[in-house]
Formats: sequence, C-alpha cells, structure tokens
Amino acid sequence: MSEVIKNRYDFVVLFEVENGNPNGDPDAGNMPRIDPETGLGLVTDVCLKRKIRNYVETAKEDEAGYRIYIKENVPLNRSDSEAFAHLGVDEKTIKEKKKRNENLDVELRDYMCREFFDIRTFGAVMTTFVKNTLNCGQVRGPVQFGFAKSVDAVVPQEVTITRVAITTEEDAGRKNTEMGRKYIIPYGLYRVEGYVSANLARKVTGFTEDDLQLLWQAIMNMFELDRSAARGNMAVRKLVVFKHESELGNAPAFSLFNKLKVERKDVSKPARCFEDYAVSLDTSMPTGVDCIEML
Repeated sequence: MSEVIKNRYDFVVLFEVENGNPNGDPDAGNMPRIDPETGLGLVTDVCLKRKIRNYVETAKEDEAGYRIYIKENVPLNRSDSEAFAHLGVDEKTIKEKKKRNENLDVELRDYMCREFFDIRTFGAVMTTFVKNTLNCGQVRGPVQFGFAKSVDAVVPQEVTITRVAITTEEDAGRKNTEMGRKYIIPYGLYRVEGYVSANLARKVTGFTEDDLQLLWQAIMNMFELDRSAARGNMAVRKLVVFKHESELGNAPAFSLFNKLKVERKDVSKPARCFEDYAVSLDTSMPTGVDCIEML
C-alpha cells in the first residue's frame, strides 16, 4: 500500500434524486426522510457509507486489504474471529496472552484495519463476541460524513402501483390485480459535507493515499452501481475537495464549505432538474488550502 495521508481534507458533495426515494424511514412507512420543521429532505450518513462500501466491494472484489466489514449476510464476529486466528488467540487463552503481550489489543485492531477498507476509512465497533470476552476494539475512522440535506424543501408523493401477478390461488379466484404504494420525491438536490482526518489516519487506522483516491472514486460513482426502481434517477453532480497543507488543517471547515453556494434560479416554480440551480464556487482560498473540483 501507499503512504498514510499527511493532509487534512474537507469536502462537499451535491447529488440529485429524480422520481425516487433516496433514503426511506422505516419508522414512517419508508417515506423519504424529512426535517419536519423545514421540509428539507434528509439522507443519513449511514446510507451514503453503504453506497461507498458497495462500490468498493464491487470494484475490488475482495482484493486483499480492500474487503468490506459491514456487509450483507456476513456476521461481524466471523470477520472478527479472523484477527484472533491470525494471532493465535481464542476465548480460553486471551487473558493469559494479554498478560504476556500488552500490545495484543492494538495488534488485533491493526489487523482489522489492514484487512478491511471500511474499518480503515470509517472506523467500526468490533465488540461482537458473547459478553465481549473477545473483541477487536473500537476504531474511530478518519473519514466522516454529516447528514445530507436538500437545498430546497421537498414534497414526497405517494404513488399507487398495480401488478397483474396474484399472490395466492385463493386471491386469483376473486381479483385480477394487486395494488401497492411507493413514495417518491419528484426532484431534490442534496448537499452533504465530509471530513478526512490525517491525524486519525496516522495514529489509528493507516488510511493511505491510495485509499483516499478510491474514496473519491467511490463518492463520484456511488449511485452508478446501485440502481433500483425505488431510488429513481440518482447522480452525484458535484464534488469539491479542500486540501490543507498540514495534518491538522489551515482553516475552519465551515469557512471552506461556505465557498460553495447553491441557489435556485427561478423561485417562482419548483426545481425539476440540476440546471434549475446556480452553483458557484469562490476559489479564493485561505493560506495553506487548495480547492480541487473533482466533479
């Protein structure tokens, strides 16, 4: 692998949804998530990280060092047990080996960070064994996202759908179609802000320059390999990265995020495409910060 990153980064992503549900809320019948006070649409950080994990898993196909820890149909303790097997530790010998090796917890953590891209990137809580007798620790990842929030208020619509395939023989004798419902947002432009800590990368997970380039690639393509009828047309339209010269940063993140402005061109009618917005970027940066338009 390449060297661990030495620069702090802050970034802004703009992505759109058309006739789809970007992130359903299971506590509200899978309706799109909305801030009830402002009407702005929300997409959780967990949802976006899932898209990035899915892209990396597809692109790397379980390549060594780029496997995914949080994935469907794979129990977490199955992956955790690999670290113990690698170090020759089990539930019966863990206490004795910890007495002889004070760095055993660090070695377990480092093994998981080396093997799994999403642990190295986002961190993880790896205390999955019964009564936590065996665990691989808790890792705070260098890459963090906030919630995505729509630029304007969104208006979810409930759409009735029908199908001609009937579920049971009994139902087939009395009806020809079955009905269902789905929720969509006609159009929404969302903005999410994120952070990459070189300090945590150096001290904890070993997040590298190659990992960083893969992260940018995954962000720009996170909806391209994750199509479904429920999510409609989704696409990343803008990725702006602010690179600091130092590990701890050269300017507050909020002041850099304010450099990117998004405004609706005609407020008299609802937005229905990305071109309905004016996106402007002030490229005058504080000393020690470079602005990179990745997309």
